[in-house]
Amino acid sequence: MPPGYSLAGTGGRQDFDFLAGAWTTHQRRLKTRGEGSTEWVDAPSNVHCARQYLDGLTTAEESYSPAKSITGLFLYLFDLQKRQWSLYWIDPKSGNLGSPLVGGFAGNRGTFYGQDVDDGRPVKVRYAWTKVDNDHARWEQAFSFDGRTWETNWTAEFTRANSVEVCTRK
Repeated sequence: MPPGYSLAGTGGRQDFDFLAGAWTTHQRRLKTRGEGSTEWVDAPSNVHCARQYLDGLTTAEESYSPAKSITGLFLYLFDLQKRQWSLYWIDPKSGNLGSPLVGGFAGNRGTFYGQDVDDGRPVKVRYAWTKVDNDHARWEQAFSFDGRTWETNWTAEFTRANSVEVCTRK
């Protein structure tokens, strides 16, 4: 397994309280994944609007492009018995619910692991969330194609925004 990979990580039901509200992002992606690329490209900066449900057990985060088209829906579900989060992404092009990543926060850093397929290749996946302060957060995605090393391939710097201004679709 790649370093740190574990499906046993736990957290608390308030781990994603910080995410509620509106955010803008600056995103970067590796130009090519799984080939040793070091060339990063800026990705479209999205708007993220998140709401909590069930007293914080569930957070739903909808992502929009600058043109206000939906780019995805993220679901964060907390299992009270396991004390573990399951993170899902719903692709707006297919409506498919992606494979879950599981884990939790230790302090201001959350790590979540799972398995997926990237262009037909099975990969181990790691999401890392960092709560920087009340108005800033960082998310990153890393894949392990070889089961030994991680390649960070996507990052997003989150900056808090005004919900009324950015979460109202026209």
